[in-house]
Amino acid sequence: MSLTTTARRRRPAMLAAGAALTLALAACSQGSATNPTSAPQPSDDASTETADAPEPAAEDVTITYMNFSSNDGQEETLAAMVEAFEAENPGIKVAVETLPYADYFTKLQTAVAGNTEADTYELNFENFVTYASNGVLAELTGVPADVYKPAMLEAFQLDGTQYGLPASFSNVVLYYNKDLFTAGGVETPSADWTWDDVRSAAEKLTDKDAGVWGMYQPVSFHEFYKVLAQAGGEFFNADKTEATFASPQGIEAATWLVEKSGTVMPTEADGAGTPDFDTNLFKEGKLAMWTTGIWMFGALADTDFEWDIAVEPGKVQQASAMFGNGVVVSARSQHPAEAQKWIEFLTGSEASTKLRVEASWELPPVADESLVAPYLEVTPPANRKAVFDSLDSVALPPVIESQQEMQDIVSEELGNAAAGRKSVEDALTDAQDRVNALLG
Repeated sequence: MSLTTTARRRRPAMLAAGAALTLALAACSQGSATNPTSAPQPSDDASTETADAPEPAAEDVTITYMNFSSNDGQEETLAAMVEAFEAENPGIKVAVETLPYADYFTKLQTAVAGNTEADTYELNFENFVTYASNGVLAELTGVPADVYKPAMLEAFQLDGTQYGLPASFSNVVLYYNKDLFTAGGVETPSADWTWDDVRSAAEKLTDKDAGVWGMYQPVSFHEFYKVLAQAGGEFFNADKTEATFASPQGIEAATWLVEKSGTVMPTEADGAGTPDFDTNLFKEGKLAMWTTGIWMFGALADTDFEWDIAVEPGKVQQASAMFGNGVVVSARSQHPAEAQKWIEFLTGSEASTKLRVEASWELPPVADESLVAPYLEVTPPANRKAVFDSLDSVALPPVIESQQEMQDIVSEELGNAAAGRKSVEDALTDAQDRVNALLG
C-alpha cells in the first residue's frame, strides 16, 4: 500500500512539532492468537467512558509484564518506570520479562495457547486486532481517555470497546555516519535527496578492503512495501482483493533493494540479515548510511563518531514506515485491576512519559504536548526534526488475515533475488502469485 490521500486525511494533529500522526499503526511482525474456551469473548455493549475500573485487591500482588521494545538499550528505562509505579502504588509489584523482538511473538503465541501468558504484555497494532478478535484480552474500563491522543486510543479498540492502550510509536529514518561523509568528501544527506543521491554517495563511501560499506537496507517485506510506495506503486488493487506489486514500479522497488547487496551493502554471506549485524556494523563506524527506526537513538548515544539522521529519500515521492505498540491485559489475569493500573501508568503517566522522552525511547502517545516538546532538544541526533518531518509522508503496510505468511513469502522471494537464486522479475512474480493464493 502506498501513501494515499485518504491516509493523509486520517492523520490528526501531531504533538509538539506540529507535524501529523497517521491513525493506522504499522506492525513489525504478526503472530496469531488461539481462542481458548476459558477466555471471555469481546463484549458488544461495554463503554470505556461510563464503566468504572475494577477495584484492586486488598493484599500485595505481583503483576507480570512481557515486552520486546525495551530489549537492547531501554531495559534501564523500563526498570525506572517500574520503580516509579511501585513507589506510587504500594502493594503492587511488577515483574518484567524482556525478550528479543525476533523471539517475542513465537513465545507469546505459545504462552497464550498454553494459558501461561503474562498478566500484561506488549502488542503491535496488527497483533492487537488478532488477539482482541480471539477473546484473549481483558476489556479495559474507566480508562482516562483525555490522557491520550484520541486517534491512538481508538486504534486499540475493537467494536468500540477498549482492549489495549497505546504505548509508543516510532518511524524509520535514514541514519548516516557524518565522520565517514566528511572523510570521503561527500555531501551529507538532505531532505531533498532521492535514491540516485543515496546510490551515488554509497558508491563513493564503500571501501570493501577496509570493511566499510556505503549502505545497509534490509531486504525484507517491511522495506519492500515502503520502497514500493516511494516508487509510486501499489501493493494491492483498489478493493484489496488481488496483489498487484509485481508491477513495473514493484520491479523497480525490488531492484532498488537487492541491487545494493554485494556492491554497496553486505551480502548474506557477509552476515547480512543476522541479528544485530547492521547495528554492530554502524556502531563500529563501518557503515555510512542505514535505514532503521528511531528506537535506535538510545543504543547509539555513546558512539565515538558523529552521526545524524534525515528523512528517508524516495524515487517519485518520500514515504516513511511508522510502527506503533500498545499494551494489553490478559483476559485470564487474576489481578485485572492492578494490571490495568500498571498499563495506564506505563503508557500515560507524566513520570513514564518524561522517562521515555529523556531516553529517546520512541515517542509517547499522550495528549499533553508540553510533555513531548523536550524530545526535540535531546541529542544525538541533532536533526530530530526529521522524525516529525517523516510523518508528513507515511506508507501504511498492506494487511491481510494471513499476515505473517504474506510477510514471510515476500521476504523469502526478495532474499532469493538478492542471493541471485532468481531474477527480480521472477522472484516478485512468484511472491505475488503466492500472496494471491493466500487471498483465496
